[in-house]
Amino acid sequence: MDITNPKVEDYIRNLLARHDENVLLEMEAEGKERNFPIIGRMVGVAVELLARAIGARRVFELGSGYGYSGYWFSRAVGPDGELHLTDGDPENERKALDYLGRAGLAGPVQFHVGEAVAALGEAKGTFDIVYCDIDKDGYPGAWRAARGRIRTGGLFICDNTLWSGRVTGDPDIEDTRPELTAAIDEMNRAIAGDPGFVATILPIRDGVMVALRLG
Repeated sequence: MDITNPKVEDYIRNLLARHDENVLLEMEAEGKERNFPIIGRMVGVAVELLARAIGARRVFELGSGYGYSGYWFSRAVGPDGELHLTDGDPENERKALDYLGRAGLAGPVQFHVGEAVAALGEAKGTFDIVYCDIDKDGYPGAWRAARGRIRTGGLFICDNTLWSGRVTGDPDIEDTRPELTAAIDEMNRAIAGDPGFVATILPIRDGVMVALRLG
């Protein structure tokens, strides 16, 4: 299922051409060549906008790959901010620091190699944003771990929350890993029903959950 009409996506991406920059284009090319799941330009600009809108200075990413989403969050928090990136592969740490360093965006970055939720548990204090893009079966646990680590007025942002439409239960959509779909749906419902947050899913790319902590 196309979450957004491909022609609409192309139109939006064309509007975002002002962000063309050699390092960003390299990162996007690597994602395409490796079939590596990055959030892409449309969602990247959206998370930067959200981070800037709340004046975010401290962000924790659960799942960072080789730093593509970190590129956008680093732009938002600035060199004096604090951006925690996580991934289990030390090669992705090397790639992320290289890319972000060449883009002039490595200043706020602290990279944790290992399990993302465990790294969040070891970090101190609360965050303006906790961003989630880990293995989908870990989504409910990630939400439980992140919920209390977000400041009042801060955001929980999570990618792939529509899962190519599989969360709708449409029998015409093939679902070879229903347990992953169930985990995403469990998290979506937990967030939507939480009185401490106001939340919605932005239906762009593969669905982006945005939840604002009320208190």
